[in-house]
Amino acid sequence: MTSPVIRDTEISRIARRQSSHQRNSNDENWGAFRSQTVSRTPLLRQQMTPQPWSSSRPPDVSAIMGSAVRSPRIVQTPNRLRDISMMSTLDDSAYTASFSPQRTGMQTTFDSPSFTEDITLSVMMKEEDPGETATMSLYQEFLNSFLKLPSSSVFELIDEYESMCCDQVNLLKKIVSRVTPGQQKFSKTASVLWLLRQEMVTWRLIGLLYRDRIHSATEDENMFDIAAPNASEKIIIDKLFERDSLVRQSQLVVDWLESIAKDDVEDFSENIEYYAKAVYWENTLSTLKKRSLSALGSSRALVSELDPDAPIRQKLPLDDLDREDDIRLLKYLFTLIRAGKTNEAQRLCKRCGQAWRAATLEGWKLYHDPNITGGGELQPVEGNPHRCVWKTCCWRMAEDEQFSRYERAIYATLSGNLRQLLPVCETWEDTVWAYFRVMVDSLVEQEIRASFFSSSEEEELPREYLEANWTLDKVFEELQATDKKRVLEENKEHYHIIQKFVILGDVDGLMDEFSEWLSKGKSLLLCHLLRFMTHLILFFRTLGQQTKEEVSVEVLKTYIQRLIADKHVKLIAFYVSHLPQELAISQYAAFLENVTEPEQRHQCLELAKEAGLDVATITKRVVENTRKKDGGEFAHHDLAPAMDSATSEEDRAKIDVIDWLVFDPSQRAEALKQSNAIMRKFLASKKHEAAKEIFAKIPSDSIAEVYSQWEEQGMDGILPAEDDNAIREHLCIRAYLEAHEVFNEWFKHMSSPPQKPTLVETASFTEKVAYEHKEKKYEADYGTWKDQLDTLTEEVKEKIYNVLLFVDGGWMVDVRDDAEDDSERKSQMNLLRSLCLPMMTFLLHTVLHNTKHYQECVRLADVIAAENHQLYKVFSKSELKKLLQKVRESSLMLLDMQLDPLGYEIQP
Repeated sequence: MTSPVIRDTEISRIARRQSSHQRNSNDENWGAFRSQTVSRTPLLRQQMTPQPWSSSRPPDVSAIMGSAVRSPRIVQTPNRLRDISMMSTLDDSAYTASFSPQRTGMQTTFDSPSFTEDITLSVMMKEEDPGETATMSLYQEFLNSFLKLPSSSVFELIDEYESMCCDQVNLLKKIVSRVTPGQQKFSKTASVLWLLRQEMVTWRLIGLLYRDRIHSATEDENMFDIAAPNASEKIIIDKLFERDSLVRQSQLVVDWLESIAKDDVEDFSENIEYYAKAVYWENTLSTLKKRSLSALGSSRALVSELDPDAPIRQKLPLDDLDREDDIRLLKYLFTLIRAGKTNEAQRLCKRCGQAWRAATLEGWKLYHDPNITGGGELQPVEGNPHRCVWKTCCWRMAEDEQFSRYERAIYATLSGNLRQLLPVCETWEDTVWAYFRVMVDSLVEQEIRASFFSSSEEEELPREYLEANWTLDKVFEELQATDKKRVLEENKEHYHIIQKFVILGDVDGLMDEFSEWLSKGKSLLLCHLLRFMTHLILFFRTLGQQTKEEVSVEVLKTYIQRLIADKHVKLIAFYVSHLPQELAISQYAAFLENVTEPEQRHQCLELAKEAGLDVATITKRVVENTRKKDGGEFAHHDLAPAMDSATSEEDRAKIDVIDWLVFDPSQRAEALKQSNAIMRKFLASKKHEAAKEIFAKIPSDSIAEVYSQWEEQGMDGILPAEDDNAIREHLCIRAYLEAHEVFNEWFKHMSSPPQKPTLVETASFTEKVAYEHKEKKYEADYGTWKDQLDTLTEEVKEKIYNVLLFVDGGWMVDVRDDAEDDSERKSQMNLLRSLCLPMMTFLLHTVLHNTKHYQECVRLADVIAAENHQLYKVFSKSELKKLLQKVRESSLMLLDMQLDPLGYEIQP
């Protein structure tokens, strides 16, 4: 914008230190700053061209503050410039129409695509939502930039964010140019384009303002010099900018808004000059010449003189073509001034033969005579010594209704006349620019008037202008009270709200807005907006700026959920790491529950490690969450549906979840504990196959690894009680599963003996011979079968006795009682003893009884009744009764064999 400030000469101690530091660290960037910042419109800025970097010619304040104002070619927000040069009827509404998918129906046109279409663009055009597809890379790029740059380079990071958005905006413009307007994909892409354009300029604003705020916070307020009593206007304003952050930051807001408009002007800078002439009003001049040569000229009243004031003084019109050209030119001149290009506006006036108008745009410069202080060589005087008179004239012209609205707006801009400037400001950005430009102009004027002796000139400008008490809050209060419907609607747009709070420096207010947006529906927030909100919060945290923790966490959570939904797997761990530790664990664990591919699981764990997450606790939580999803109670065997119940989908999830704990050898102890917990429930519900699958997932060297890990930690003593008990429980389950598997093999073998051949009474000789061969084969097969049965029987006996007579206290009994109390685990282990041991006993009796080991069947009762193992305690009364009944059956068989009930020979 053009505020009344000498931007090229304002410099402070802050600026000197920063310029020196920045020059040493990044000379190339400073070169860019020098070339980019000089084109802003100076209302009171002296230098209109780039100057060498030196102590005698300090840089623009925006450059001092590191505001590398790039000018990416963004969406032509006001479609006005094209219309200015093309339209035959000068419709003001067309001039001020802004780009917004909600407001304009996307009638904006863009540069024609090149003859050879880019392959990538062609592929994207086939997508249902090409805009979203094209910008998908932004999520990864933002994370890469954050990780690449150190926290000390936070403003370089902001510049990168802006640059990445700029690249995407340029890409989307090409896509929109290839999509037929009216199609749904055109509307979607245009909406994404508008959002990214707004995000781009918002990052630019953040970089501008927070550079200044951070550097201002490190300066001593008392270190700034006070201007000398005889100081010139220029020096006075230099000092004002050094010490007054309100003026300085308001000017930065103006510069920011002008940088946005500048991109539109550059796209159409040549269109307005097609009618440029060396002589102004040439059509009127031609008509007047014809009249002077012929008495039969047109009788239409025209001005008779061609000085600049003639139409106003004579109150007569110009030729229609000249009047139309004037209106078009004035519109474009205002557009140039709105874009901070006053020097360009002056150049255009000269090309159009209106050098006098260019001179009227020159009077804003602050007066400064460097020769007053004395010295050797005479130096040129700068600025306008009668600036007050010039400004008063500008104010009067802005108030004069004889001038066109845009000519009045031009001089209202130069004089700070807000009332005459606002009518041509139709958009939110234009209106904010008008307020901030006038505010800076007014504050500068107040400073000058306060520093010089009062004169009669002071009375020429309205008192409300000279004595206005400007604040940032007041500006936005006025915006809320405007009668322009479009500005009121744009006040509610997300990015304009964000820009408002950034300008105000009200982080808490911005967090409240974020909270309100989230409360209205998280699904309504576009992912790009969530990405911006997330990275803005990370930016504030990097600066040490306090944000409302609960809101920040909710924003991060919402963004993480969106990343999960959109399958941005590689990004999730980083953002989760910025949540509070307990919440980070639960969030990442919830995400991992749905990751099923082994390679992807391993990748997710590696990403979690890189992000500094507590991987061990997270994987433990994943397993616990999965195994606890089925909240059913332990099922007694008699109530279970059948032997070896089928494995369900829930069971499969519990089996596979153990994989999370076997990637890292240091988690083997936890893998044992969690697998034991899952297998206990499977055993209780007779899902032996499922239990075997889990057991198979535990590496065979796990126990040795647990001991090895303990030794690597430098621990010479015994394992922790929890680990020791987990190892024992693992061995108990292994013994049980082995016994169960061997029994199944025995049962299968027992149920399939060789079939003895039969011979009918009427068999022929041939059949009898064949029978003899079959009988011999049967005897051989039976012998083999019997030998294998005996082997399996002995193995079953061994395996089941390993369970029933498990060493050191019994099966599923901990040997260490100094472990942390886990009542649920103890209860389950006790229940398993009462469920599994009786069943193992009955299976053993079945094996012994069916293989005619009746004496051992009777001895089995002694094993159960023995006090050293006290197995009888795990039997219910009905089970004991059943066992005794089976022992009785075996005793009867012994009696049938002429033995006593215990299987001994009967003594005579």
